[in-house]
Amino acid sequence: MSDKKVLLLGAGFVTLPTVQVLSDSGIQVTVACRTIGNAKKLCKDTKNAHPISLDVTDSKSLDIEVGKVDIVVSLIPYEFHATVIKAAIRAKKNVVTTSYVSPAMLELEEAAKEAGITVMNEIGLDPGIDHLYAVKTINEVHDAGGKIISFVSMCGGLPAPEASDNPLGYKFSWSPKGVLLALRNSAKYYKDGKVVEVTGPELMGTAKPYFIYPGFSFVGYPNRDSTPYRERYNIPEAQTIIRGTLRFQGFPEFVRVLVDLGFLSQEKQVFLEKPISWKEATQKILNAKSDSESDLALAVNSKTHFANNEDNARIMTGLRWIGLFSDEKIIPRGTPLDTLCATLEPKMQYSPGERDLVMLQHKFEIEHKDGSKETRTSTLCEYGDPSGYSAMAKLVGVPCAVAIKLVLNGTISESGILAPMSPRFNDPLMAELKKYGIEMEEKTLA
Repeated sequence: MSDKKVLLLGAGFVTLPTVQVLSDSGIQVTVACRTIGNAKKLCKDTKNAHPISLDVTDSKSLDIEVGKVDIVVSLIPYEFHATVIKAAIRAKKNVVTTSYVSPAMLELEEAAKEAGITVMNEIGLDPGIDHLYAVKTINEVHDAGGKIISFVSMCGGLPAPEASDNPLGYKFSWSPKGVLLALRNSAKYYKDGKVVEVTGPELMGTAKPYFIYPGFSFVGYPNRDSTPYRERYNIPEAQTIIRGTLRFQGFPEFVRVLVDLGFLSQEKQVFLEKPISWKEATQKILNAKSDSESDLALAVNSKTHFANNEDNARIMTGLRWIGLFSDEKIIPRGTPLDTLCATLEPKMQYSPGERDLVMLQHKFEIEHKDGSKETRTSTLCEYGDPSGYSAMAKLVGVPCAVAIKLVLNGTISESGILAPMSPRFNDPLMAELKKYGIEMEEKTLA
């Protein structure tokens, strides 16, 4: 494939595996980023990779670069994907993204078909690998005349247990603001045939222990809207459909307190525009009597509740660890959420030599043709390599690269806005991913 050329937009942490897999296949990769320094850093020591500066909102420049290549890979924030796809339609070039298909992208379905281009999306980890093995099992069960009664899928990107050494048991491998904003999302899912809806402020209260391996103390909570998957996965018979997030124990209770206290608010506050002390900022956010620790603790206890005294002590210790009662100056960002993120980011980074963990599990409750029941799981447990890729970067970046190669060689050639929901896409993707040691382990539990 040495004659093939790729334009890769973005230089985030998951892009390195994508660039290197393509480069190792002899494919020429142009890495485009608004900041040329980021693109140069990504291309350093990688053959067949060339950095350029590009602003995707400059349609003329974007069109020129898209016109030079065979395929465009959009690993920039999802709100820019529709802009990129429009440029690809104009140039009749294929596209790959790892993001969910948004309404703005779906609106381009007919135009993409008319241009005869493939736009393959949702091919990272979650979404991506999760789809491949969900569709695989569902199709196997249906082909044998059985039914999927319940489908529960849980995924978490976490620090390895030995690196989960802060009060949240969590470290940032991507935007802290993105992580914290996701904790404010509402959720919707099917449970025993009924639609259940959870508002953002209630989300952390729904978290429950989730058992995968006894050695891990996971909790799980629902993630956004799972109800479309009845149709997307073709399981109209399913009574329960939940796609959710995994965290370590203690995380939801801590975050719920931050929500209750107003630290995840995006409301502008004048006092958060100057470098005041954290204890003064906390006093104003909580409307406490003074900025003494005793008055701040009283205000905390008046605005939230704790399950027991142990939880109270643990979470109050965590609030002190963040520095919320201290003389430490805030990094002013105008809103409680942004100001908190500025403090948390340096405190919750991976240290040299630490590794991350990805855990993904599907659990299927199956009713076979003869009426017998089975509980089947598909599980992926991956640790990062401190001297190589993080688990998250590998499990997003490599599937993306594999999809690019399959589009380039014509294995995936259907036109339109696509996602890996069919064996005609999924079987070759899974076969290729196994060569990189990426597959889910399937087991019957009962």
